Amino acid sequence: MSDDTDEVLAEVGPRLRRLRKERGATLAGLSETTGISVSTLSRLESGLRKPSLELLLPIARAHQVPLDQLVGTPPVSDPRVRSEPLQRHGRTYWPLTRRPGGLQAFKVLVPQRQEEPDLRTHEGYEWLYVMSGRLRFVLAEHDVVLATGEVVEFDTRVPHWFGSTGEGPAEFLSLFGPQGERMHVRARPKRSQ
Repeated sequence: MSDDTDEVLAEVGPRLRRLRKERGATLAGLSETTGISVSTLSRLESGLRKPSLELLLPIARAHQVPLDQLVGTPPVSDPRVRSEPLQRHGRTYWPLTRRPGGLQAFKVLVPQRQEEPDLRTHEGYEWLYVMSGRLRFVLAEHDVVLATGEVVEFDTRVPHWFGSTGEGPAEFLSLFGPQGERMHVRARPKRSQ
């Protein structure tokens, strides 16, 4: 076993004793409630017996506490996503998720500039929410300007493009799967000469 596992298991006995005493229970009373012998309970509390699920589950039920409380789960790590912005294709992407391969969320800043739409297709599905500014969005024959608060969702196999209206920067949230991540932030297809 790893040192971490040994350390967690070593803390179970003192935790069991502390919980039993806080509840004003005796070893004999806990034995009667759980069906576990007094000697086994005593060895668990003193660390002479390694805890198992077969022993801990009835004890947790008897004390009406979650199993986690007996085992002492590690503290939850800081949930904030702290990632560096990425610069791609003249845009700035802030990753809002950390796990590759699943649904991805990005905050994107498109600077003010004049640009011609360069429609692309790829596998997947995408959702955009305009947070500020105005975003030009082209999907097949549709060419629309999205204002703050507007949302679009679309199949990315349909030719599409989004970018500056030329009037100012736009900031939006984008959600997509792994195929969209590859398209947006990892690789840009080479143009044929």
